[in-house]
Order: sequence, then C-alpha cells, then structure tokens
Amino acid sequence: MEQYNKSFVYFISLVSAMGGLLFGYDWVVIGGAKPFYEVYFNIVNSPFLQGWAMSVALLGCLIGASLAGMMADKYGRKKLLILSAFIFFVSSYITGAASSFTIFLIARFLGGIGIGIASNLSPMYIAEVAPFKIRGKLVSLNQLTIVLGILGAQIANWLIAEKVPLGFTSAQILESWNGQMGWRWMFWGAAFPAAAFFILMFLIPESPRWLSMKGRIEQAVSILGKIGGKEYAKSEFSSMMEASARTEKGSLKMLLSHPFRKVLIIGLVIAVFQQWCGTNVIFNYAQEIFQSAGFTLDDVLFNIVVTGVANLVFTFVAIYTVDKLGRRALMMIGAGGLAGIYLILGTCYFFHVSGWFMVVLVVMAIACYAMSLGPVTWVILSEIFPNHVRGVAMAVATFALWIGCFTLTYTFPLLNTFLGSSGTFWIYSLICASGFLFIFFKLPETKGKSLEDLEKELIQ
Repeated sequence: MEQYNKSFVYFISLVSAMGGLLFGYDWVVIGGAKPFYEVYFNIVNSPFLQGWAMSVALLGCLIGASLAGMMADKYGRKKLLILSAFIFFVSSYITGAASSFTIFLIARFLGGIGIGIASNLSPMYIAEVAPFKIRGKLVSLNQLTIVLGILGAQIANWLIAEKVPLGFTSAQILESWNGQMGWRWMFWGAAFPAAAFFILMFLIPESPRWLSMKGRIEQAVSILGKIGGKEYAKSEFSSMMEASARTEKGSLKMLLSHPFRKVLIIGLVIAVFQQWCGTNVIFNYAQEIFQSAGFTLDDVLFNIVVTGVANLVFTFVAIYTVDKLGRRALMMIGAGGLAGIYLILGTCYFFHVSGWFMVVLVVMAIACYAMSLGPVTWVILSEIFPNHVRGVAMAVATFALWIGCFTLTYTFPLLNTFLGSSGTFWIYSLICASGFLFIFFKLPETKGKSLEDLEKELIQ
C-alpha cells in the first residue's frame, strides 16, 4: 500500500461512498417515521396504502438503476453521482414538507431514483479507481457508509420521536408533536449530508477507466498517476488498453451473448440473493418483528438502534477480512450462518418465545449479514464484469437487486399474515441454504486480481 497516495485514494473513495450514506439513511428512515405518518395521512387501516408508502421508493430504485445503466457509460460516473446528490436533497425536503399522501409518495419515489443511481455507481466508481490489492476494502467502504446511514436514521428516529405513553390512541398520536412535526424532521435529516455530498463530488476526478474508454487518455493517465505514481499509471493504462483492444463497445446485446452470460447469471443470482436472504425486512419492518416478540413501541425504537450498532461493528469485520479471507468464503459464512439463525428464529416464533433472546437472534442475523452478504455482494458485482460492459452490467444487476428488494418488502406482510413469523423465517432459511449451495458451486474467488485479469479469467 506504501506506493499508493493513501490520502487521495481514501478521500475520493469516501466521497463517492457518501452515496451509500444517503442510500442507507433514506432507505431506513421510513421505518421509524411509519407509526406517525400513517396516522397523519389516515392510512392506519389500509394495508394497501401502507404497502405503497413502504415500497414506492423501491420502484424509484428500479428507475434510478436503469437510468444509471443507460447514462453511466455515456456521461460518466461523476456527473450522475452529482445528480443523485441533488435528487436526495430535493426528495428529503419534499417528503418532510408533504401535506398530502400523494405528494409524500411522489417524493419517496423521487428519493428511490437517487438510491438507484447511487447504489449502482458508488461501488462501480470505487472499483475503477482503487488499486486491486485494496479494492475489496475500498469498495466495502460503500457498504460501511450505507450502514452508517442506516444507523444515523435509526438514531435520528429514536432521538427525534418523543416518548409515546403506553396505550396512546391514533388520535392522540395525531395531535402530538410526533404526529405533526417529528416524522417530518426524520426525513429532513437527510438534507444535510445530501448537501455535503453534492459539494464534495465536485472535488473528485472522473473514473480513469471511463476516461480511457472515451479516448481521454491524458486525463486518465494523470488521475492514475495521482493514485499510484508514474509506474503505476503506466502499468494500469497498459492493462486497460490491452483489455480495450480485445473488446468492442459494450451493450446490452453484448452482455447477453455467450462469453458474458456466465458472469451475468452469477451477478444476477448474487444480487437477488442479497435481498431474498431476508435480512433487510428487519430494517423495514422492525416495528412488526419486535412487537411480535412482545416489545412496546419505545422499546422497538431502542432495539432498532441496537441492530444498527451491530450492523456497523460487523461491517468493519468485513472491511478487514474481505481482502484476506476472500469474497467467496465470507459469502458462504453469511449464507450458511443466516440459514441456521433463521431456522432457530422461526422455531422460537412457533413456540411463542419472547423477550431479549429474540433480540439476540435478530442481532446475530444482522451481524452475520453485515460481515458477509451486505458488503461483499457489492464488491463482487463491481469486480466480475468486464470494463466495456461494466456500466450496463451493473445496471442490470442492480435492477435485479431492487426487484429482489421490492418483492421481499412487498411480500413480507403477506407471508407474515398467512404463514406467521415462524413460517416466514423458515422460508428465508431455505432460501439462504439454497444460496449457500450456489455460492459453493458457482462463485469464483476474485480477491487479489486486477479487473483486467478477472476479465481474462471469467470471459472465455
């Protein structure tokens, strides 16, 4: 690492990863605001409208991921990340200021577009600027900022919400500060980091690999030189030119052709599995999960913060092991561990176990996910696709990931209603066991290899 410009590399990676911070905050903040905006908009007794409020942002994510895929290779990574920062700022303000449920939904949809763009491009940008020996660690910074955003939203929700007395009715909540203003400040909280992200994005360079692909050789070499010096720039540029000579301009048609089909299938399965493993419902439906285990609303908000702390701590485990243990080993640990935890969790729900043991199991599931499937999926997706199709491939994989997230989020209340919490978590256990088998038999190891070397290895 000594030959790299550490301060420059970490600065541009962290700034880009701020897209993850806003992604995490915007994605999770709605869970804490849910008991209050539902009363304000009078949708407490309408499961259909409640589902729309929770999932409409995910539809925006699909649009954002598609836009990023269509535009990233044309306009570059940097400009679209700046656009996502602006969208986050506008969305957070309008969501908090909404006086009607329709405006609220539109603003959440807009925020989802920002999430879709950032979730696609932040890890891609970092992978394209990072030296390969520390690429896994740097791309994992994106997941770290997502986790910090999640924890920030959980803490903000906990601190902003005034204590709700036991037995408070919907009418009393509506008349309270929580029901009128508290939930608004939960959403407005995202405006401050969004403004910082927007400003700081102007201080980082464009991806050297994108510049090279566009024939802007001098700029690409200059940025590579700032990252690792003249020899590093020469070596990296030579590898990029060699890969460019082997490959025609990227397109969706090319991505679907025989040489690329193998990595596309791997990317799609890994992306969807990261969502279908079930952990993300804990963030979006923590209120229902903890109340089913016998906790009051105040205890629920505190327990959610506990899960956020576990999420943060174990993301550091991933950052410090992803370039040592490797991507494949961590993914197997995550899939196998979650399969076992969900099996136990479902059994506890079946026998009506309640109390702190349930919190421990939920925290174990979050910890297992945070050190494996959460961050490592983004590392793998940013690595396995060749340079010339990386933009469109990341868009397709991210689109699939958000389809997975939408179906998971939308189906959880239905599964919970018809199968109960026990049956729901047993299904997630089965999915995780299936994911373990796929990873064991199909997922290659990518650590310690340049993006160009991976292209030679995987595209045959």
